[in-house]
Amino acid sequence: MASTLIRILRPLKLSNLTVNLSLLLLFIVLLSGETLCDSKDFKYVTCGSVVKLLNTKHNVRLHSHEVKYGSGSGQQSVTGVLSVDDGNSYWVIKGENDKPCKRGEPIKCDETIRLQHLATKRNLHSHHFQSPISHNQEVSAFGEGGNGDNLDDWVVVCSKKNWERKDTVRFRHKITEMYLHITGDQFGRPIHGQREVSGFNYPDVSNEWKTMEGIYIKPDSDE
Repeated sequence: MASTLIRILRPLKLSNLTVNLSLLLLFIVLLSGETLCDSKDFKYVTCGSVVKLLNTKHNVRLHSHEVKYGSGSGQQSVTGVLSVDDGNSYWVIKGENDKPCKRGEPIKCDETIRLQHLATKRNLHSHHFQSPISHNQEVSAFGEGGNGDNLDDWVVVCSKKNWERKDTVRFRHKITEMYLHITGDQFGRPIHGQREVSGFNYPDVSNEWKTMEGIYIKPDSDE
């Protein structure tokens, strides 16, 4: 049933308006609190899937929102949140900048990807600015409508052939080689209690991530 539903989720173009049925399904998933898949059929994380990413050390989900940093780049901030239900913690898995991946194909270990924030359509991004609390490397959300640059590219670091849903992985920034990291430092207002996300210069338990809630896309058998 899940496979059939996923395969019909294609945008309907009405004049200049695009209605994305996948968003409607996502709202259903949010209300039900369930992942639309059978785990034995969805062993891998795949291109086009919409997921939440849990930092396993600090138990927070990767998050973004229309709140900009007050220092550094001034771009849209990226944080970690304890809430399981926050709709601003969904990310779309896409191919690297200027190199799309095939929808439904498993993401390979050491493959380069982008993570696009579902709500704002900005990409997970890093660059040589200091993060506001720990003074590590800043991680932000960048671009418009999914269009960014090569500083949006991240390498999936894992030990098997493909990225498996049950496994923890790391994300290494392709250009600066920093790891997506949670320090445990907390922000004050206006995002009180949210954790700082930054780029860290070596592998550590605080930069391990695991996929959680989401919509996992299977390949189309007729493509």
